[in-house]
Amino acid sequence: MIIFENVSKIYKNGVVGLRDINLRIEDGEFVSVIGLSGAGKSTFLRSINRLTDITKGDIRINEVSVTRAGKKQLRNIRCQIGMISQSFNLVKRSTVQKNVLSGRLGYYSTLKSILGLFSREDYERTKEALKQVGLLEKLHSRSDELSGGQQQRVSIARTLVQQAEIILADEPVASLDPVTTLKIMKDLKDINENRKKTIIINLHSVELAKEFSTRILAFKEGRIVFDGTPEKLSKEELEKIYEKNVGKEKEGSRHGDKRYDTL
Repeated sequence: MIIFENVSKIYKNGVVGLRDINLRIEDGEFVSVIGLSGAGKSTFLRSINRLTDITKGDIRINEVSVTRAGKKQLRNIRCQIGMISQSFNLVKRSTVQKNVLSGRLGYYSTLKSILGLFSREDYERTKEALKQVGLLEKLHSRSDELSGGQQQRVSIARTLVQQAEIILADEPVASLDPVTTLKIMKDLKDINENRKKTIIINLHSVELAKEFSTRILAFKEGRIVFDGTPEKLSKEELEKIYEKNVGKEKEGSRHGDKRYDTL
């Protein structure tokens, strides 16, 4: 369970990232976060694992304050939070196996982490995770030999090996083709439904948010302006969120269907 209590973030240049956010996300939800660029989506996501420090308020995970956590406690909290980004965040010259195993680094001492001394159990976890995302045959391949979609699936496997209870995904399909986009979204939905992991994902595509999530949050100027099920996200709500710039069908849509123009 994730709780935001009176959370605000103001950057040094005066830009407001979040404005008085009060929110509760239950275990096992699939939450899509939508809104215009600069609306606060990435600030919101990165504040959950404290990659971005908030200015005011408190964020708690299972009643433990992320905001006030010390170095050791924050490390323990982050072990339970996987992160998937648009840029994959893989060590390109390392093998797929090593990149996936890096999800276990938080559970090892600094020395063992440097030397790469992983247990046999973790090597088996790596194979299992790669099998789940359909990449077991790439175990010993260099990561830079893979396609973009395959690299993103490696990053998903890394979160599985990490055994994270919460998976944060920041525009994970933004640079992928329509077919690969659907594969990645289906992988995340499968993890949500079958492994009961909480998924929080930033998306530009409203259609993807409606299709895959159980709950949608919409941000505008740092505030939450919509919080509800996909069925309740009406055209009128979208016009408020996107300042009436909705319904535009982008040529070469990534989803192979209508995609709301959020630029």
